[in-house]
Amino acid sequence: MAPQTSISEFQELANSSNRILALCGAGLSAASGLPTFRGTGGLWRNHESTSLATPEAFEADPGLVWLFYAWRRHMALKAKPNRGHYALAELAKTKDNFLCLTQNVDGLSPRAGHPESKLRLLHGSLLDNKCFNECGYVDRNNLSDPVCPALAPAAEDYPPDQTLPLLDPNVPAPSIRVEDLPHCPNCKIGLLRPGVVWFGEGLDELMLMEVDNWIMAGRVDIMLVVGTAAAVYPAAGYTRKAKRKGAVVAVVNPDPDSAAGLSRNDFFFQGDAAEILPRLFEGVIGKLDEHGKIVD
Repeated sequence: MAPQTSISEFQELANSSNRILALCGAGLSAASGLPTFRGTGGLWRNHESTSLATPEAFEADPGLVWLFYAWRRHMALKAKPNRGHYALAELAKTKDNFLCLTQNVDGLSPRAGHPESKLRLLHGSLLDNKCFNECGYVDRNNLSDPVCPALAPAAEDYPPDQTLPLLDPNVPAPSIRVEDLPHCPNCKIGLLRPGVVWFGEGLDELMLMEVDNWIMAGRVDIMLVVGTAAAVYPAAGYTRKAKRKGAVVAVVNPDPDSAAGLSRNDFFFQGDAAEILPRLFEGVIGKLDEHGKIVD
């Protein structure tokens, strides 16, 4: 049987629910205009973006990797949270027993005012910097753009009809000396690196334990999956755990294939999270205007 699609029926469920777990993927930030570097065409200066997201790549060419991430930081700081981010932030303020897990590193959920205690950044944040030598130093929510003067080419803006030289593979990339990159002020030895989880690195084990403990603490009423597929990990793992605790799964995604694995007791809403999420939780948080603010 196909999952349910009635917004009004979901609203009734949301209004009466206590414990809600959300897992968000790249689709949540789609309306904010950020590139995802997924699937075909995920190139940056003729580099596979995934090839730059490893400790080995940073060791080999920290200047190139920092340029890539400094550009992504610049794009993230230029972007604005959308109504989907604001809806989840308001839900977190309204529901004591709401926890949001996000795979996104763009910093848009915190900038939407999502309470830190109700948000877990599974893959870290572009706006955090930490010591590559793992001395323990972390510079959180650094909004400097660029991070250092040497990375200024990644923070330039050009008219829409012009290509940023940094993004043109036919233009040589700026040569950046290691000594001009940000260094750790704590150990004085290591370079600072972007505070994201790279390929080959594990997620924060303490954070994962906290999430598991939250799930096990009681019945879960709703498992909300936004901008990613419920049948793909890590969503699949959390969906399975939440269902064992009684959860109804609700997926918000423009891709109809993301409804795979849902039962007739679950919900699927095909479309943009920025439009759908405010409607789903309107009975709990009130109406949001076009800027994501509560309408009195």
